[in-house]
Amino acid sequence: MDGPLEHRNADPDWHLWRAFLGVVQAGSLSGAARALSLTQPTLGRQIAALERSLGLTLFTRSSDGLRPTDRALDLLPQAEAMAAAAAALMRRASGAPDAMRGRIRLTASTFLGGAVLPALLAGFHDAHPGVDLELSLSDRTEDLLRRDADLAVRNVAPTQSALVARRIGTAPIRFYAHRAYVARRGVPASAADLGRHSLIGRAAHAERVRPSLGHDLTFAFSCADDLGLLAALRAGFGIGYCQDGIARRDPDLVPVLPEIVLAEVGIWLVMHEDLRTTRRIRALFDHLAGGLKAYLDGPERDVSRRSPRS
Repeated sequence: MDGPLEHRNADPDWHLWRAFLGVVQAGSLSGAARALSLTQPTLGRQIAALERSLGLTLFTRSSDGLRPTDRALDLLPQAEAMAAAAAALMRRASGAPDAMRGRIRLTASTFLGGAVLPALLAGFHDAHPGVDLELSLSDRTEDLLRRDADLAVRNVAPTQSALVARRIGTAPIRFYAHRAYVARRGVPASAADLGRHSLIGRAAHAERVRPSLGHDLTFAFSCADDLGLLAALRAGFGIGYCQDGIARRDPDLVPVLPEIVLAEVGIWLVMHEDLRTTRRIRALFDHLAGGLKAYLDGPERDVSRRSPRS
């Protein structure tokens, strides 16, 4: 389909690029149609219109759906930037800077966003019901300068000068087990005894914890998603590692070898400096800062005590 530039129509409408992104992300017309609340024929016509406008072939059919061409992949970053800018524009237009209404998009890691933030966001919503909240869970760092999100909870400090950041603190990570598992299997007396237990973890983390233990770990249950690891820990599958802030809020989780701190994860709250005067965003920033500090500090439970013995 690629042809001379003079035969192409200029400036495809945004809804055509939205269709393009939907198909790239879903891998099929049917999946993108569901995600965009469109019919499959309508979406197919939009993709065809975009291809005619650009004079390019954007997708090829394969046994597992639609695959973007090399030219489509070249266009993808700019299309994603357009989507982020459009979303930011709608959020900005949805509420005046000094109004406690409108939409805020927050991004965080899968673990913190799934296990910690919902309770904090519920409290904010109770106080400010006119503010709509959108939470994006991703273990990649979304670009606040490009306005992929309004606020971010990160595990590393930002380096861009245009971002405002507050360091909340560090979250220690230790071994824990469910009380039911401890009742069945007891607890290890030392790190060397871990090999006789059912361990929960991510294969990619094995090398990271080796310096704390002096040897490798073999996981009886592994999952690429930290929320899956937490679910297995709470189900009593075995001994796993967890942030102290989560574990001490669960009365069924008990510390195992608590003298061993496997890692300490930093927590930073970040926003674009241009949003500091937007009242609803500043209010959520301050609310999350206080809530995350409380998450790190309490409720009081001495996780450094010795493990219960079988």
